[in-house]
Formats: sequence, C-alpha cells, structure tokens
Amino acid sequence: MKKKTSIWIAIFIVLLLVFFLKVSFTKSSDKSKNPNQKEKIQKKVDAYIVNPSLLINEIQVSGSLLAFDAVDLKNEVAGRVVRVNLPEGKFVKKGTLLVKLFDDDLQATLKKQESQLAIQQQILNRQSELLKVSGISQNDYEQTILSVNSIKADIEVQKTMIRKTVVLAPFDGVIGLRNVSVGDIVTPSMLLSTIRTENKIKVDFSIPEKYSADIKTGMKVKFTMDNQLNQFDAMVIATEHGIDNSTRNLKVRALVISKSDKLIPGAFTNVLLRLSENKNALLVPTQSIIPQETNKKIIVARNGKAHFTLVKTGIRQSSNIEITEGIQKGDTVITSGILFLKEGSKIKYSTVTNSI
Repeated sequence: MKKKTSIWIAIFIVLLLVFFLKVSFTKSSDKSKNPNQKEKIQKKVDAYIVNPSLLINEIQVSGSLLAFDAVDLKNEVAGRVVRVNLPEGKFVKKGTLLVKLFDDDLQATLKKQESQLAIQQQILNRQSELLKVSGISQNDYEQTILSVNSIKADIEVQKTMIRKTVVLAPFDGVIGLRNVSVGDIVTPSMLLSTIRTENKIKVDFSIPEKYSADIKTGMKVKFTMDNQLNQFDAMVIATEHGIDNSTRNLKVRALVISKSDKLIPGAFTNVLLRLSENKNALLVPTQSIIPQETNKKIIVARNGKAHFTLVKTGIRQSSNIEITEGIQKGDTVITSGILFLKEGSKIKYSTVTNSI
C-alpha cells in the first residue's frame, strides 16, 4: 500500500514539473516575440512631404460699434423749458430747434440796449455835423463814439446769452430718448436727450503691440456680430498715436462700409484682420516640432534615415506652423513617433502625406 502511494506521489511531482516547464517556456517565448513587435511599431512613423502653401497671417480681436458722431444734448445756461422738439427715434436736420428756454427778460434787455444805441447814434450824427464847423470839441465827439461802440458790444453779449437759451441739432442725426418736458427747470449738467448719426458707424478695437506696424490707414477689415455668421466690411481710418502703457495694445478705429439694420452702436463685434499673405510658405504640422531650451528641431528623412535639423519658426496656426529656415521644398518631415527616433535611425513609414 505504501509502495503504491509513493508511485502516485512521484507521478504527481513529474506532472507538476512538466506544467511549470511549459508555463516558463510560453512566457519566455512571448517575451522574445513582444520586443520584436514593439520594435516594429516604434519604427513605423507618419511623415509629411513639404510643399509651398498659401499662408494667411490674420488675427481676431474683439471690438465695439460706435456711432460716427454722438452727442449728449445739454443746455449752456439754467432756465425754464418753454418749448420741446425732441422727436424720439426720428431724424432731424442740422440746426433744427430742439429745446427753447425762457428768455423774455433777456429779450427785454436787448430791446432796451437797441433803443439806447439808436439814441447814441443820432447824437453821434449831430456831433459829426457840429465837428465840421468846430461846434463841438474833438474829445466830446470821441466820447460819443466810445458810448456807441460800448452799447454795440453789450448788444452782442446779450444776443449771445439769448442764443444759449436755444439748443439746436449740431448735425444731421437721430434723436434718442427725451428726458425733459415743457415747464421743467433745467441746469447745464442735465441731460436733455442724445443725437447720433444714422448712416455712419465706426468700429473701435485694440490689437497687440507686435502687430501695430502692420496697421495702415485704408486697410480693409472684416467683422461679425456676436452669435452671427454674416461678415461686414470696414476700413481703417485712424489709430492712436502710441501704445497704451497698461495694456500694451494699439487702439484702432475703422469706418463701417456695410449697411445693415443689425449694426447698432454699442454692439460687440469680432474683428478679423488679414495682415499679410505668403503663397510660398513652408508649413509643417505642429506636432513635428521638437522644442528645446534655446532652439527648435524637426526630424527630416534623408536616404531612409532620420536626421535632426535645427529650424526657425514663423507664424503659428491652430494645427500648422511656418518654417522660415532649416528645410526646403520636397523635404520629408516626420510627424509621429519622434520620441523613439535617434540620429541616423532607419525609418519605416506608416503613412506619407503631401498636404496638411
């Protein structure tokens, strides 16, 4: 019985050894296969053949629409309103009477001064005849002339005061909301209404300092309204004389050329500026760039081997970047698997494209 048990134990041990040997052999064989597969995967890369492309250098900034001319209507002197002509939302011509203040006291003073001037003028005419026959001294005659001129000056001052009781439209435009009525007592600081031009709109925006040299008077720009796809045209008419010290931006003003009811002063806009065009730009995908501490490199395939090349970059887009120095037309640039390649490594391609 003991002998039979020993035999079964020996058979079990042998089977167990065979099992472990088989498992270890399978693992070693998998390990021997995996490195080759990994090596093959690492050597397969994507590449791009560099060809001249059209590169448009453009930036997008935010802006605001403004009326070309807009004025807060206020009176110059305090007084009581006796007439109001502020048609809200309506067009008025330049010089139209909008608000009139009480001026009866000023008109009465003016009439008094005009009467005094008429009397002094008669006296001056008589003294002029007397002076010819030496019936009056030269000094008395000159005193009368002085009185006439003084009254004339007072009349001009009075007329100016009367003109200040009238608010006229400073230009052709549309009246805003009215804030006064007949009988109101108003002061020079009180807002009567607003007026703005109807057919002229401008757009103001700011650009970063590095683009300031590219902005020229007469330059065409495009813009869109918030949440809208329609593009509108404008033309640069002026810029500030210098860069803002706090924002390092240059403020630009453009005159809107397009006509639309959607263009309302005060609205937000997205302004698109096309700064330059290059029809022969050499572009590569951004993922092909290898950034380093002081420079940038890309991997160029030559004779089936990888070569690390120093490059200088230009304009960056969302997925492409311009190469200004370091590569030529027709070069093949590696765009994937660049972390596994070394100088002189043989290259196996997965895909090669001719356009980005």
